Amino acid sequence: MSDRLQEALLAARAVIATRYPNCDAAVLAGSFVRGQATATSDLDLVIIDETVPSSYRESFIADGYPVEAFIHSSTTVLAFFQQDKKRGRPSMQRMMAEGTILRDHPVLTTLKHQAETELLAGPPVFSANEANLARYFLTDLLDDFIGVTDRTEGLGIAARLLEQATQFYLRANGHWTGQGKWLIRSLAAVDPSEADQLTTAFEDYFRLDQKQAVIRLVERWLEQHGGRYFDGFSIGK
Repeated sequence: MSDRLQEALLAARAVIATRYPNCDAAVLAGSFVRGQATATSDLDLVIIDETVPSSYRESFIADGYPVEAFIHSSTTVLAFFQQDKKRGRPSMQRMMAEGTILRDHPVLTTLKHQAETELLAGPPVFSANEANLARYFLTDLLDDFIGVTDRTEGLGIAARLLEQATQFYLRANGHWTGQGKWLIRSLAAVDPSEADQLTTAFEDYFRLDQKQAVIRLVERWLEQHGGRYFDGFSIGK
């Protein structure tokens, strides 16, 4: 165990003792546990307290560490599992599966096992309707990117396109997605080559104002699942 992780665990245990002394269980998750902590990383704590009527989240500084605390009962954790599975972004499952136990309780065995099982199983399969909807909006955004001539507008469109295209690739291929850094990590975990191509393509645009690599990549991803979709699309009809 690294010195940095040991220090983080000490700080986390002190938080539990002072702010959540009566909790039933507690877990430290996040970048410190994964060995990816940076100078700005916070302590991600999942607190299980069976007396809380509803889940909540709070942020504070403790012993120099920024802390993000997610307070739940075992029931609300399971509800978040369902929400995360439905959206294809397993935030709570990852925290529970990877987390280091700070205060143990039998309920953690059940929660950790379910989190690990759901992560391995992957998200619900995209329905035909969901896939068509994603294709349509990605096609529309790609056309905006192709047609834009104002550099400032182009940067905004490209940022959305990077996120939307990556989410489409992952979900359409049956993989979990993510948000922010977790989106790129998710792609790199399932296909490092595609992640490298994504990086290179968008660097060509952001640094050199060259669009072609981005256009080719996104069109290829669309072609793998039926291609561009505009003609004949309707919603709410």
